Amino acid sequence: MNLDLSEWSLVKNVFSKAQKANMHVNIASVSIEGIPNITPIGTVFLNDDGTGFLFDSFSKLLAENLQTNNNICISAVNSSKLFWLSSFIQGQFSSYPGVRLYGELGDLRPATQEEKLKVNRRIQSLKWTKGSKLIWSDFTNVREFKIKSYRWISYPNMMDHLT
Repeated sequence: MNLDLSEWSLVKNVFSKAQKANMHVNIASVSIEGIPNITPIGTVFLNDDGTGFLFDSFSKLLAENLQTNNNICISAVNSSKLFWLSSFIQGQFSSYPGVRLYGELGDLRPATQEEKLKVNRRIQSLKWTKGSKLIWSDFTNVREFKIKSYRWISYPNMMDHLT
């Protein structure tokens, strides 16, 4: 589906639940040789206007692929066991289990103060851990993206009421 901003709040809600359950989303890109690559990134943020940004510190292959093709697909699937168990018991999903966002990823640029505050709020609960200090201590650069279209993750027999 082409991006319809009237549905964007629903897209953001499904995306947020998936990212919270998984602590990341997956970003697909394609190399110059046509080889796909999936990059898990936990610091993806959606804005209210069909755009967003992500902190890019470790994604070497994503950066390489963007040199020749800046098209991406961001996949966010809610893997919460409670969400899935409840859905199976009820025989239907209460909301979409996930969404794929299709768009273009921009060049690396320095993060704004507001963007740094957003990521610090997200990682706050784990900031005291050794792993957090090793992985999340250098959030300085972001890439912006613009979403052009999206596609719901769907299981039709359990989603008729959502369409």
